[in-house]
Amino acid sequence: MRVEDAGRVTNIGKFALWALALAACVAAHGTGVSGYLPLQLEPEAERQVERLMILADQAILKRPFSVAAVEKALALACGGNEAVDESPDESVCESVRGYLARYAGSSGLTHASASVAGASGADSLIANKHGLVASDTWSASGAGYWQPNEHFRVNLGAVGYSGRIVPTGSYLSAGFDWAQLDVGFRDHWSGPATDSSMLISSEAPTMPSVTLSNSAPLSKFGIQYELSLARMSTSERILRGARTSSGHPLRYAMHLSMEPVAGWSLGINRVLQFGGGVTPSPLRYLLHNILATHNQADVNGQASYVSRFLLPGRTPIAVYFEYGGEDTSNGGSYLLGNAALAVGIDVPRLWHNFDLTFETSEWQNAWYVHTVYLDGMTNEGIVLGHWGGDQRRFGDGVGARTAMLRLGWAAPSGGYWEGRIRTLSNQNYSGFAYAQGYDATLRYSQPWRQLTLGAEIQVGRDVFGASQSRLTGFVRYGVTKRLRTNAVDGIERTAHAPDHEYFFDAGFNANKVRSDIAVELPPTSTARQLAPHLAFGARRAVSAKNDFGARLELDKIAGHSLIGVRALDYRHRFGNPLAISAFLGAARYDLATPAYSIYGGVGGQWRNILPGYDLGLDLRYAQNVARDRLLPGEPQGVRPDSFYKIASATFFVSKRF
Repeated sequence: MRVEDAGRVTNIGKFALWALALAACVAAHGTGVSGYLPLQLEPEAERQVERLMILADQAILKRPFSVAAVEKALALACGGNEAVDESPDESVCESVRGYLARYAGSSGLTHASASVAGASGADSLIANKHGLVASDTWSASGAGYWQPNEHFRVNLGAVGYSGRIVPTGSYLSAGFDWAQLDVGFRDHWSGPATDSSMLISSEAPTMPSVTLSNSAPLSKFGIQYELSLARMSTSERILRGARTSSGHPLRYAMHLSMEPVAGWSLGINRVLQFGGGVTPSPLRYLLHNILATHNQADVNGQASYVSRFLLPGRTPIAVYFEYGGEDTSNGGSYLLGNAALAVGIDVPRLWHNFDLTFETSEWQNAWYVHTVYLDGMTNEGIVLGHWGGDQRRFGDGVGARTAMLRLGWAAPSGGYWEGRIRTLSNQNYSGFAYAQGYDATLRYSQPWRQLTLGAEIQVGRDVFGASQSRLTGFVRYGVTKRLRTNAVDGIERTAHAPDHEYFFDAGFNANKVRSDIAVELPPTSTARQLAPHLAFGARRAVSAKNDFGARLELDKIAGHSLIGVRALDYRHRFGNPLAISAFLGAARYDLATPAYSIYGGVGGQWRNILPGYDLGLDLRYAQNVARDRLLPGEPQGVRPDSFYKIASATFFVSKRF
């Protein structure tokens, strides 16, 4: 071991000792550690857990799911140990209850899966599968545990396929429900979406890490935290000054979130890549940058704001957002320059035996590339975050847009069908001629005796125009019991909750834009203009006079489309027809390449001007909506990005239903 490598290991050891000491200094009444469910290794079971979380009104912002969190959701949605037939969603309840039985004792096998596959065409990565590629003819994974007492747990696991075996799921856990230390190969997932995460996902092989987190929310505000320090694979391209060196960078990640009211949570994620090669004093750089949102010369930083909103009722839904940045923006580091936006909607119970998920993401050009860490935010050459980041020439700084639609169906036989379509479009300014990528997947899983048997077929085309296809057969340990729901008990018996509503807005906006194209050019402003305004949203009452919700807004601003997503949409109702509101979200301005920023505002409503109709006025402001000038013919200068300040007022009629 080289001296500098020994120093890095020592720093990890110091962090582990500090975290262990913190976990040990707790009150005697704290409960023990919790296990975690496999991440993206048993998708049919994980899908049932995701559905349960929504039905239980649990607004989860990170993964993997802890066993303690799933047990809490099971009690909320299914009445604890009551008979399954008394639950309004007995199919999901029975499935998850049977799955959690694996974690009930002091030791046991919690996961085992094996698959064989045949593929043809392009040899692309399989999204979110810990580095699995299409040409791998076999894969296997397993996990088990031994928990001699409430506060200590040994977890053993591994993920293997043709090209690699990693001890994913092998880690030691110690501490309490509010301070649990995990040391080893534990997975992380930093966003609310189910199919992608901009910062950390299961796309790359699991890294060795030290993690301190809580499995039980703290205080009445539902505070969750997670701090982790991981060792990345060797990079031969760490550039500092004029010198390129090799080493193991470190990855620090922080998650902090809260659920101030039932069904709505918000949080922040922070990721730093630092150390390795000839970069100086990794621990000093970590402490210096741990809370700063501006980039330092030897640090690769990312951050994101995340939110999740749940709407109960006959057809419950989850709406979630992730707004991230690869650097800072003019006007404040909180604006998160070079942005990314991900939006999703998950319907866990649709018609009689279906569930539906739609997610879309878009990011600008600086994601997963860096001027010091020339391999970018990767492990073993695979992006740590969104699977779409691997669908391009390695090292090409290009923006992209993805979409995913997934439909599940619980068949009469007790099995589960899942169909999924993904699309990916890279921007066309980088000099490479990318095609539109897509893949379609159909998977069926069927309980049989003590096993789950299934098959999956995937066909598609990568961004280089090469077709691909893959057929997989799998067998997994354990069954999730029946997935079929009785139509009367599962759907029609659920009453329509009176404390939530959907609404549609139509009206017009008055807008003005101030453009700051380049330092060398004077800012310009448009004249005030009028344009149509449309919006669709949902809200739920959280107290006698207060509502929280989410909203999608569509406007024309200076001849260009503006899409706004309100992750926080608050309204206070007075005893009379008047209501006031405040909101915060992200805006996408459709210019030559997309421009992004945070936007917010305040408003007022006069409710029930006619039965079911409200009259509203909102004042909105988007600060420094930013894009880089990347296209031929655009003005170049000392600053690569252009900024747009957008002020608008909207007047609209809102129809509630």
